[in-house]
Amino acid sequence: MNLPNCKSLRLLGNTVLIAGLGCWGAATAQVRTETVSAGLENPWGVAFLPGGRFLVTERAGRLKPIGSDGRVGAPIAGLPAIAAGGQGGLLDVLADSGFETNRTVYFCFSEPASGGSANSTALARARLSDDGARLENLRIIFSQQPKVASRNHFGCRIVESRDGTLFLTLGDRYSRKEDAQTLDNHLGKIVRIAKDGTVPRDNPFAGRAGALPEIWSYGHRNGQGATLSPDGRLWMIEHGPQGGDEINVPQAGRNYGWPVVTYGENYGGGKIGDGLTARDGMEQPLHYWVPSIAPSGMAFLTSDRYRAGWKGNLFVGSLKFGYLDRIELRDGKVVAEHKLLADGRARIRDVKQGPDGWLYVLTDEADGKLLRLRPD
Repeated sequence: MNLPNCKSLRLLGNTVLIAGLGCWGAATAQVRTETVSAGLENPWGVAFLPGGRFLVTERAGRLKPIGSDGRVGAPIAGLPAIAAGGQGGLLDVLADSGFETNRTVYFCFSEPASGGSANSTALARARLSDDGARLENLRIIFSQQPKVASRNHFGCRIVESRDGTLFLTLGDRYSRKEDAQTLDNHLGKIVRIAKDGTVPRDNPFAGRAGALPEIWSYGHRNGQGATLSPDGRLWMIEHGPQGGDEINVPQAGRNYGWPVVTYGENYGGGKIGDGLTARDGMEQPLHYWVPSIAPSGMAFLTSDRYRAGWKGNLFVGSLKFGYLDRIELRDGKVVAEHKLLADGRARIRDVKQGPDGWLYVLTDEADGKLLRLRPD
C-alpha cells in the first residue's frame, strides 16, 4: 500500500490517515516470527557474530552468547560495575566491523559514580576471549558528564559509521532537560568519538571554547534507536514526552530543539515551556508521532529477503503498543506506515538486520525472545 501526501484525519478503507504524520496501512500478517532464543530477561541490544552467533544484553547486567542453534550460553564474565535499575543497566552492544580479526565489542551501560546514587551513560570496548567466555582488556572509552541521580533517560544506542568512528545517543536524564540546550555537558546529546575514545578533529565543536568536543548534535531527549541509512547517514529515533516521538537525521552541530520545541506535552497534559513546535535555528524532525508509540530499535532493510517494495524501508519497534512499524520513505519523507506483529503481546526493544539479510527483533519482557522475521 502506498498512500502519499496525507493531509487530513479520515478513514479510507482500513487505513487511517493522520495529519502531517504520513499514512497508516492496515495491520497485516506479512511476516511470521521464528524464535531463535527465549528465556532472556529484559533483553535490550543484540549484536551479530560470525557463524550465525549473537551477543545479547540483559538490562539487569548480563551479556549472553547465543549459538547458531539458538542455545543461550552462560553470562560472559568481565563486565564493569553497572547501575541496573529503572531504565538503566546493560543496554546496547555492537561487534566491531573488524571483529573476525580483532574480536572487539562495544557496549554501553549506566555507569555508577564512585559514591552516592549518581550515574551516567558510558561506552566501553573490550576483546571477547577466544573461547567466548569473558571480556579482556576492557576500557571505558567515553563517560557522560555530569553524572546525575536518576534512573531514567540513558539513551545508549551505538552506531559505527563508515569512517570507523562511533556515534552514541545520550539521554537528558529526565530531570535535566534544559541541559540538552547547552554545550558544556553531554545531556541530551549525540556524541561522536574514535574507537580509542579520542575526539575526531572534524567534530563540529572540537576546539570551541565552552563546548565539549565529543558533541555531534544536541537538543535531544532520549535516543532509543539509531542506525545508518543505506547512503551512510546517521538516523535516530527519540522518545518525546506525552506525544512527540521523533525520527531525526542528526547533522553535525545542529540543534534538534528539545525542550524548547516539541510536538509533545507534559505527562498529564499542559504545554512544555512556551509550547513551541518550531523556532529559528532548531531543526524539525523528519517525522513525529502523536500519540507516542515509544519507539525503540530501528533498522533499514537493504536485503532482498522480503517482498517487493520493502527494500529501503525503515523498521521501528514500538514499546508502548507492541508492534513493528514498517515505514515507507520517498524523497526523504515518510509516506506510509504499516503495522507488523501487531498483536501487542510484546514490547519490541531492538530491531536489526543481520548479516544474513533477515530482520531480527528483541522483545523486552521477563521471558524475552530473539525473533527472526520470515515472509508470511
